[in-house]
Amino acid sequence: MTGGGRRDWVEIGATVLLALAAVATAWSSYQATRWNGEQAKTSGRVNKARIEAARASGLANAQQQVDIATFMQWVDSYARGDAKLVDFYRTRFRPEFRPAFDAWIATRPLKTEGAPPTPFAMPQYRLAAKAEADRQDRTAEELAAEVRQDIQRASNYVLGVVLFAVALFFAGISTKLTAPGLRKTMLAVGWLLFLGTAVWIATSPVSVAV
Repeated sequence: MTGGGRRDWVEIGATVLLALAAVATAWSSYQATRWNGEQAKTSGRVNKARIEAARASGLANAQQQVDIATFMQWVDSYARGDAKLVDFYRTRFRPEFRPAFDAWIATRPLKTEGAPPTPFAMPQYRLAAKAEADRQDRTAEELAAEVRQDIQRASNYVLGVVLFAVALFFAGISTKLTAPGLRKTMLAVGWLLFLGTAVWIATSPVSVAV
């Protein structure tokens, strides 16, 4: 084969590599943008979940303060032997507090050694608002993990863009050199870099617009 023929094969290989690397670069850029968008959307959901968690936690704290206040009034009335006030405060316990209070009374706390000190130590004392706050906190943590994953995916595709751009550089420079051995080396490096990056990017998750 003549030197011109060898040169043609290098040029053909470089042209094919330039075309493929350009397409791969565009695809990686698109995917990086898509995953940045996914990250932004998920971040919005994280903020919403945290706001809901804070709202539910605030409600739970307020409800607990009401329960504590009415219980303390009940204790004071009981200690003074005011049966009318005892009944008055007991009928005004919140529905979520009554099961814990009844269970606590059943332990005969004034006579039973080791009995729970207050109804708030009873397992029956459960606040729906607190459970909702905990659920929203868990949701926020799960979504935050998705955000971190989306950021990593976007970063991977950005790195893919850089590596494909380097492959483009080697393909382009191989057509400018005159030394046959150096031309082939530059082209081979470009192809190896392109193929390695392409295989890696091909295993990465894909996000497409719907």
